[in-house]
Order: sequence, then C-alpha cells, then structure tokens
Amino acid sequence: MIHLDLIGIGTGNPDHLTRAAEAAMRAADLILLPRKEDKAELIDLRRDICAQVLAGTAVRVVEFDLPVRAAEGAYLDTVEHWHDAIAERWAAEIAAHLPEGGHVALLVWGDPSLYDSTIRIARRLASVERVTVVPGITSLQALCAAHAIPLNAVGAPVMVTTGRRLRDHGWPEGADSVVVMLDGGCAFTTLDQPDVAIWWGAYLGMGQQAIEAGRLADVAERIVTRRAELRRVHGWIMDVYLLRRGGDLVGEEIAPGDVACGGAPTPNPSPLPGGGA
Repeated sequence: MIHLDLIGIGTGNPDHLTRAAEAAMRAADLILLPRKEDKAELIDLRRDICAQVLAGTAVRVVEFDLPVRAAEGAYLDTVEHWHDAIAERWAAEIAAHLPEGGHVALLVWGDPSLYDSTIRIARRLASVERVTVVPGITSLQALCAAHAIPLNAVGAPVMVTTGRRLRDHGWPEGADSVVVMLDGGCAFTTLDQPDVAIWWGAYLGMGQQAIEAGRLADVAERIVTRRAELRRVHGWIMDVYLLRRGGDLVGEEIAPGDVACGGAPTPNPSPLPGGGA
C-alpha cells in the first residue's frame, strides 16, 4: 500500500511550515523533491527545509528531474500531457524506492488546493491507495501580510484568476477585488481601469521578497521594470498581486511608491488606505 502526503510548505520561508506539515514530513518513508533546470533556488529551499525538519530521522529524500511542459500546442492539451508525464515519473520513483509499499510525501509550494495541480496528478497514480493533503500558507495570505491589508473589501467577494484570463477577458464581471496568479506577462498593463489600486509581491516570505503598491496608473510601469530586473538577477520569479476598485477606494489616497524590498524579508509596511476593514 502506498500512502501519499501532499504537504503545503508555504511560499519559501521555513517559518511558514505548520506543525502538521513537519509531523507529516517526519512520518514519511520517502520524500520526493522535483528539480527544474531553470529554478535551482527552489530545490535548494526544499533541501534546506528537509535538512531542518528531518534531522535525526531516517526519512529518505530523493530528487528527480521534473518533465518539461511542451512549448507548442493548445494550452489545455499541453498541460494534460505534462501532468501525465509527471505522474509517470512519480510512479517510477515510488516503485524504485518503495517497492514494498510505504509512506511517500511531496512538498508543494503554498497550498495544494490553490492553482496547483499536484492533487490532480496524484489521482492518476494507480499504485496510491490513500492521498492526504496538509494545507499550507498561500501566496494570497503572504501578499496580504506583507502589505498589512485584508484580502477582501467589507462584506465583498474576491475573484481569484490567472494572468492569461485577465489578458484575454479583461476585468472579471461583478468583481471589485481580483487576485491574479500565474501572470508571466504583466496582464495588469492591459487594463483600462484608472482608479484601480494594486498590491504586488514577488518571492513572498523569502530573502529576496519585493513588494510594490499604489494606483495602477502610477506604479504599473515600475512593477514591470522591477519584475524584469528581478527575473534577470535570480533567473526565475514567482509573484502575485491584488487589484481593487470600488467603494473602499473612493476618496482614499494610496501613496504611489510605498515600497518594501531588500535582502531579508521586510517588516510589514504601514497599511494602505483602501484595503477595507
């Protein structure tokens, strides 16, 4: 019998690990760590987390090369084939290292439920009889904590979407607060929303954390420039942002250029007006 734990580990800061996450890691027989050629720093962070949590245990840690998604073809088709390839790689590693069965774990950035396909991929594994999910801190939580703002306006809903959908379909109908994830093309630059505010963050919770906030019209260009420079320096970037319009912003002043950045994660800045209460 194979028991698979999918463990949310937060956004890169070892302090984001919950006690449940640490207990699940220590209870595993095997932890699989995926390697991506263009994101060496991410595997280093996973190695550090394992070194801290697993000290004194007999848990085996095995690294493997993650299949690469095809650059050409219909998006959903390429994702489907990619997930099949990842599932096959997982199955091969589990069979090689736990031939008699046992307890295997995978460490998932943020939380396995939010814009992550680990749960879907796990369902493809015929050898896995039980899947357990351990929740983790999400980039949404880390973003709001970094800016010291609430996620939602008073009594109002929040739309969570992707950069692809924002670019293709514009501002979501009926939404005043929109969180955008997986946006490699800065889709916020396509919006004609002069009164919208943006709270943006990259590498949230990590040593190179960077955040920007202000009226979209005032800070959009700076975010694009800064994002490109950070990607150049580090070779990769993970970022997320919150956009808000409507009643909570009427008559409020959000100072463009309120920025926190630097080496170590910065203290939370003073709250920006318009964040709701």
